[in-house]
Amino acid sequence: MADYVPLSGGSEEGEAPSEEKSKRSRSPRLASLDAFRGLSIALMILVDYAGSIFPFIAHSAWNGVRLADFVMPFFLFIAGVSLALVYKKISDKLQATHKVMLRAVKLFMLGVLLQGGYFHGINSLTYGIDIEKIRWLGILQRIAIGYIIAALCEIWLSSVTVKDVGSGIFKNYYLHWVVVFLLSGIYLGLVHGLYVPDWQFTVPQMSSNSSQNDSYVIKTVECEVRDDLGPACNSAGMIDRYVLGIDHLYKKPVYRNLKECRTAGDAQVLDTSPSWCQAPFDPEGILGSLMAAVTCIMGLHFGHILLHFEDHKGRLANWLIFSLSTFALGLFLAFIGIPLNKSLYTISYTLLTTASAGLTFCALYLLVDVYGYRRLTFVFQWMGRHSLSIFVLLACDLAIIALQGFYWRNPKNNIVHLVVSLFVHNK
Repeated sequence: MADYVPLSGGSEEGEAPSEEKSKRSRSPRLASLDAFRGLSIALMILVDYAGSIFPFIAHSAWNGVRLADFVMPFFLFIAGVSLALVYKKISDKLQATHKVMLRAVKLFMLGVLLQGGYFHGINSLTYGIDIEKIRWLGILQRIAIGYIIAALCEIWLSSVTVKDVGSGIFKNYYLHWVVVFLLSGIYLGLVHGLYVPDWQFTVPQMSSNSSQNDSYVIKTVECEVRDDLGPACNSAGMIDRYVLGIDHLYKKPVYRNLKECRTAGDAQVLDTSPSWCQAPFDPEGILGSLMAAVTCIMGLHFGHILLHFEDHKGRLANWLIFSLSTFALGLFLAFIGIPLNKSLYTISYTLLTTASAGLTFCALYLLVDVYGYRRLTFVFQWMGRHSLSIFVLLACDLAIIALQGFYWRNPKNNIVHLVVSLFVHNK
C-alpha cells in the first residue's frame, strides 16, 4: 500500500530522461506519510485486539465517535495524499487509468478473500463460506472504491496548466470539488429522501440436540418511514439489502451493543430485544462508500498543497486552515442534528474525521519532515512501508489463525484460546 514519492521535483516513469529517472529513484520517501500509515495500522491492531477489553476505544455502537472510528478515514485520507504524489505528472491517461483500475480490482478481491467469511475467527476452527452468503464489502473494498474514484478524478479532472499555481490551487482542481459536492448531494438525497418500507429477514434456530441450524424464524422490522438515521430503518441498509442481498451483509453489526439490544455476556442478542438487533447490516455499505470517496478526494487536496507549495510554512498554513475549518463545519453539523455516525458515514462524520486526519498529518509532518525527529517514529515508518502485509497478517487474523494450528491434544487447547479466556472472557 505504500508508494515511493518524491518530496519535490522528479517525474513519473516514461516521462523524463534517464538522468532525471536516476535522480527520482534516489529521492527520499515522504517519511511523515509512512509514519501516518504505520500509525493507522497500529491503531487498527490496537482497537481490534484491545477493544473487547477496553470498550471505550472500540467502535461506537451507533452515533458518536471513539478511537476505532478514526481508523478508516485515516486510511482513505492517506490513499488520497499518495495518489496526488504518484500521479503528479501523467503522460498517458489511458494507461494510468488501466493501472489504477487493475490495482483497485486486486485490492477489492483481496478484501473479499480476507473478509468475505472464508477465514475463521478466533472462536471458530473451520474454513470456508457458502458463496450465497459471502460478504462482498469490507475495509479493503471500501478503500478500493474510494481509491478508484479519487484516482479517476486525479487522472481526468485535473487542470493544472502552470507550474506555480500558488493560491490558485482550488481553481486548478475545481472539478474535483464538483465531484465532492455531487457525491455528497447524491448521498444526502438518498439517505434523507428514500422511503423505507417494512422488511423481513430470517434468523437460524439451533435445535437442542444438534449443532446444525435446522430451522429458521422470520423476523419483521416495522419501518414505513423516510429520513430515519437509526439502525433499523435507514436507507443505507435498505440499499444494501436490495443491491447486495441481505445474506451478503455483515452478520454481527456493532449496533448489537446498544442498550436496547441488551447483548448478553456471550455476545448473543436476547430474544426479548427488538427484531432488528438480530438483523445483518454492513458498516462498509454502498451508500457510505460514496462519502468514503469524498474523504479520499480531500486527501488529494492535501497532496496537491504538498506539491504546489515548496516551503514548509506555506504547506502547514494551508493544511491547518483547511483542517480547522472542516473540523468546525463537522462539529456545527453535528450540533444541528446530523449525527456523527461511522456506520452510515454521515456528512458530519466525514468532515470531522477527515479534518482529524489532516491535523494528525500536520503534526507528523512537522515532527518528522520539518524537525527531522525520525527516530521517534521509526517503528511507524517501518509499519507504513509494510502496511498491507501487516494488515493481512494481524488485522485480518491470519497470524492468529496460523498460531491456532498448534494445539495440545484438543484443537481448543491452543495459546490463542488461553489468552482469550484469561484476558477477554474473564476481564
